[in-house]
Formats: sequence, C-alpha cells, structure tokens
Amino acid sequence: MKNSRLSIWLILLITGISLVIDLPKNFPIKFQWRNFKIDKTISSPKIDFSLGSFKFKRDLEIKKGLDLQGGAHLLLETDMKDISDEDKETALESAKNVISRRVDLYGVGESIVQTAKTEGKSRIIVELPGIKNINEAIDLIGKTAQLDFRELSQEKKASLSASLEQDPSVKSNLQIFDFIPTGLTGKDLKKAQVQFNQQNGEPMVGINFNNEGVEKFAEITKRNIGYQVAIFLDGLPVTVPTVNEPILTGEAVISGTFDLKSAKKLAIQLNAGALPVPIKIVEQKTIGATLGEDSIKKSVRAGLIGLLMVVLFMVACYGRLGFLADIGLVIYGLVTLALYKLIPITLTLPGIAGFLLSVGMAVDSNILIFERMKEEMWLGKPAKTAMELGFGRAWDSIKDANVCTLITCFVLFNPFNWGFLHTSGMVRGFALTLALGIAISLFTGIVVTRTLIRFFYKKP
Repeated sequence: MKNSRLSIWLILLITGISLVIDLPKNFPIKFQWRNFKIDKTISSPKIDFSLGSFKFKRDLEIKKGLDLQGGAHLLLETDMKDISDEDKETALESAKNVISRRVDLYGVGESIVQTAKTEGKSRIIVELPGIKNINEAIDLIGKTAQLDFRELSQEKKASLSASLEQDPSVKSNLQIFDFIPTGLTGKDLKKAQVQFNQQNGEPMVGINFNNEGVEKFAEITKRNIGYQVAIFLDGLPVTVPTVNEPILTGEAVISGTFDLKSAKKLAIQLNAGALPVPIKIVEQKTIGATLGEDSIKKSVRAGLIGLLMVVLFMVACYGRLGFLADIGLVIYGLVTLALYKLIPITLTLPGIAGFLLSVGMAVDSNILIFERMKEEMWLGKPAKTAMELGFGRAWDSIKDANVCTLITCFVLFNPFNWGFLHTSGMVRGFALTLALGIAISLFTGIVVTRTLIRFFYKKP
C-alpha cells in the first residue's frame, strides 16, 4: 500500500507539471460570485536554464509545420557536371548541410531540409514554415557555399605577442573581424575527410589541396607559425586551428578534441566549399495559413469526438475499471502534449493523425488486461489476485504488439535517410507522434492504470 501511495503522488506530480506546461500562451480566467471576482490571464511558463555548456530553452508553444501555419516549399536542383562520380554523394550531403546551416541562421527553427534523387537528378527539398519574406529566403539558400581561409592581421599579431610577453598564461580573445582573407578559398581545396590518429585512435580531419592551393597554403603556414588560421564558411568560422609548423606538401591535419560525429560534421562543412555545387530553384510553392487553421479546428474536433467515444466505450464495457482507464487516458493526453512542447515536436496534419491513432491504441493494453482479469475471476481467483495476474500475463501480448508498431514507426521515420525509403517530413512527423504516443500509452496503461486500480478499485 505504501508503494501505491508513493506511485499516486508521483502520478499527481507528473500530471500537475504536464498541466502547467500544457497551458496555452494566454489563458483567461474569469469568475465572479457575489463580491468575489477573478479576472486574470495566465500563460505557460518559459524554460531557460543552463548547466555548464548544456543549455535548455523552450518557449513552450506548439510548433506547427508547413501545412498548419503556412510558409514556403522549395525544390532545389544541384548541378553535378563538374563533380566526379565518387564525390557526388558527398557534394550533395555538403550542399544540404550548408543550406540547413543558412536556414538555421535565418531563424527558421522548424524547417525541413532533405535530399532526394529522382530521374537521375540530385535535389534538395526545403520547407520553411511561417516564412514571410520568401525572396530573402531564396537569396539566402540559393547561393553556392563560399569557403575561405583567413589569418590574423599584423596589428592583431603584434598585440597578441605583446600580451603574451607580459603574461604567458593570458588567453587570446579573438573576434571574427580580427581575421583577414588570405586568398586561399574552397576552389583550392581538393577534399576533406575523417582520419584517425595512429597512436591514440582519436578522430581528426585531413585536408588536401590542389596544385595551386599547395603553394598558397605553404606561404600561409610559414608566416603564421604559432598563430591561428581560421576557416570560414559563408562568412562564419567553422574551425580555428593553430599552425604548429610549416606545411609544404598541401596535406594537413586538423586535430583537437573531436569525437567521430564532430569530425564528420567538420569534414562535411569543409567539403561544402571544396566541392561547390551550383543550385537552382526548380519549384516554389507558397502555402497559406488559412488551410492550416481550418485543419487544426477540424482535427481537434475529431480528436475530442474520438476521445469521448473511447471514454464512453470503456465505461460501458468495464464499468469502474473502464472509468479508471479513462483517467489514465486523460493523463496520457496531458503528458503527450507536454512532451510535444518540451522536445519540441513540429506538429503537422499527419502528425495530428498519428496522435489521434495513438489515442485509440492507448487503451488497447487496458482492454487486454481487463479481459485477462475477467478470465482469472471466472476461474475463481480473488479480485486482487486476478488483477495482478491480468497485468502480468497480458504483458507479453502488449509488448509484442507495441514492438511491432514501433518497428513500423522506425521504418517510416527513416532516421538514417536510406534512399530506398520515404524521406517526407510529414511521413516522419506521423511516425514520430505515433511512436511517442505508443511509448506514453505503455506508461499510462501499465503504470498509471495499474496504480489507480490498486489504490481505488474494490470488488463488491
């Protein structure tokens, strides 16, 4: 009983936190009874905290996708005529990476950028929800990536040397404008690739220059020994390594505190300039928000009707057990919406469909458990024993059924961007909301409902 009380308090805490997170941006509260009057507007809190290098910031608003709030859909086609066959895949991924970076800098946080190959052509699909100045966005993402190497100005080198002479432990505080172009650009870079240190196995990034780039890079490293040379992409630094010795062969290694993921990312960023891919816009669509608002209203209405039908069905078939399962279903809805805001998940119309589908599936586990409980009670088992056996013996069926659905969600979401599977953002949104709904339904169906039955259900 003590464990049940503790579980009840934990469920109440989770429900309360979810309820606060779920509050809309502006929620008016008006109440008047005789001389007592309440007239306030409350809203969900904003989360903004940091712990060391970890930062977590959320405005706790529902993020709506392109189909719900309107925006722009662009189809870009890459020109691969000057790219060798073995480098085309890398060039396409590099171009996608650069476009994603530009879109993020533009401030479109819920954008979708993905590659596609159709009819022998390499294309990039860009979806920009809520974008207003479409021409500015087109100018931003339609340029070929610009990669260049920059060095410190003579004035900055002199200032830095003087500071180090006075205090060798002083740390340099360099700014973007302290670096000046060297004339070495992405066209001089042959390729960047991930390598591994033979002594300690740590990942690093190797860069190779063409004939013209070898001479330029040699001169740059000669005059910058002990100083930093910055590599800029689209006007922003991607890495600022220190030159330890002259590099005359045109083959250099950028080492540091890399893990494999960060090393691959840097190689892709460098290849974006080393393998410049001209891009042209072949299709542009502007989607209005009116359709989205109407879709949301109808979807919410359908969801409420479906939820009400499920609630009535559970009460009609299972009585008090069904009522307790309905309480678990309400908690399921609150927790799901809270996670949508916290993660956050970009909600699209297929995503809403995935949520509505998971609402019906949320009570599947309860139905299996309740039917198993009935069978145990028909065999003469006490209600408490039948309840524990029902949960225990139904678990295998519940687990297998949900694992199969989660596998389907994994295939639909296609996290590894396999070319033979669908890569549509809307399909992925459906898969993500359905998978999240299944995971939460297992918690509410097994943990929440079980705790409520243990605490409140008494067989007459």
